[in-house]
Amino acid sequence: MTTRCLFVTDLHGRTRLYEKFFNEIAERRPSAVFIGGDLLPSPMLALTYEGDLIDDFVDRYLADQMEKLRRKLKDEYPAIFVILGNDDGRSEEPLMKEVEGKGLWRYAHGRRLRLGSYDVYGYSFVPPTPFRLKDWERYDVSRYTPPGCTSPEPQRKEVSEPRSSRRYKTIQKDLANLAASNPMEKSVFLFHTPPHDTNLDRAALDGKSIDGVPLDVNVGSIAVRRFVEQRQPLLTLHGHVHESTRLTGAWREKIGRTHMFNGANDDSRLALIEFDLEDLDNAMLHLL
Repeated sequence: MTTRCLFVTDLHGRTRLYEKFFNEIAERRPSAVFIGGDLLPSPMLALTYEGDLIDDFVDRYLADQMEKLRRKLKDEYPAIFVILGNDDGRSEEPLMKEVEGKGLWRYAHGRRLRLGSYDVYGYSFVPPTPFRLKDWERYDVSRYTPPGCTSPEPQRKEVSEPRSSRRYKTIQKDLANLAASNPMEKSVFLFHTPPHDTNLDRAALDGKSIDGVPLDVNVGSIAVRRFVEQRQPLLTLHGHVHESTRLTGAWREKIGRTHMFNGANDDSRLALIEFDLEDLDNAMLHLL
């Protein structure tokens, strides 16, 4: 039995890349598709990447294109699992769930879903960043904010959250609650953040410091790293740090039995990861 899958992340509303992605789904006919957040147009990236900035992107573009794909593929339309990323406002979450109700995708954040004999979990939050939008930021393992970053508590949030959640919740606690005591041998985790101190979370911060304190070039989540080490899921999927693959030369890593893939990319090509859940050693990265 094979469970062929495709994974993309951090497309940031670039319609040229989405068109390639939809064409690849139609051509490769996977069983499942995973989309790892930062789906929506980013004004910052629009300055350097070609593409159209579309208002109401989820409804007017993504859902519309998925519906066309479903009509084309009919019974071969794949199971699609999707989360939002830290560059996506949480105000889009109700619409993501509304589109799920149409059967176009499964909104996976904070949920345990099924894909045949596999469990699929989704988790959008990232550790503190320097960026202003804080909808999808959490303290990592403690109330610590790294140099160069800002706390997830203050600043602008598109969606309000109880102050206690922002102050006391952590990624570590969230993952413990999400995974509970469930078996992990056949589990897939769709993360936005990568695990800390791996080839997947290397940022271009070499030689940079704040008030004389050197910045950590590894910006992933310590909580995710510990979770992988301790619970050993089958596969984890990541994005967020666009330049990591270019800097390290590696888009995948393994801790124990857990395969970890990074689908983020910082050039103009679509980074498409193709894999079979029954044969993860032979996963491939296509740059299109």
